[in-house]
Amino acid sequence: MIPLFVDCSKKRIVIFGGGVVASRKAMYFSDEADVLVVSRSFLPKITALPVKRRVLDVSTIPDDLIEALIDGAFLVIGTFSDPLLNNRIGNLCRARGILFNNADGEAGDVILPSVTGGKYYTLAISTKGSSPAVSRFIRTQLENHYPALDDMVALQHELREQLKHIEPSQSRRTAILREVLSDHELWETLKKDPALAREKVNKRYLHE
Repeated sequence: MIPLFVDCSKKRIVIFGGGVVASRKAMYFSDEADVLVVSRSFLPKITALPVKRRVLDVSTIPDDLIEALIDGAFLVIGTFSDPLLNNRIGNLCRARGILFNNADGEAGDVILPSVTGGKYYTLAISTKGSSPAVSRFIRTQLENHYPALDDMVALQHELREQLKHIEPSQSRRTAILREVLSDHELWETLKKDPALAREKVNKRYLHE
């Protein structure tokens, strides 16, 4: 599998199931995609999201109705506790060339990673389905150890643009950016006072 970041705006995502896993998947896509959740019941978390809902007992309906539900979908997700039911949905998706993510059952062709990020960055972590707990652990470690990461990305962007105008050497510009990243004191300052951190960068690395 190859990791990709995909623009899902206005793309149709169909999620089968109304439990805890379905609510996480729906929350993952709800701000960007056109999401439909299909189940005989839904957790309150799902009903509070900006998603469409269809009340159906999928275990009792024929394949042609499932096919109608997934028609035109970019991605389908099976989150039922019954892997055979998820596999059934997955087989119908594969026959139509629709991407499928399976929470329990035969592996689909899409894995949804554990995601963390900020205004200026997004990090996705996956163990290829082997251990979601490890993915969550790594995500938590990143969040705990680098709380100023968003500010550092913004600072690096600003510094990079400044250096283009005052430092003709590409290798020197790269070296300065790396030095800033390795400046532990600067990371600590960023957590408390981003403006002060920028002043320190100007004095230490731009000699202003």
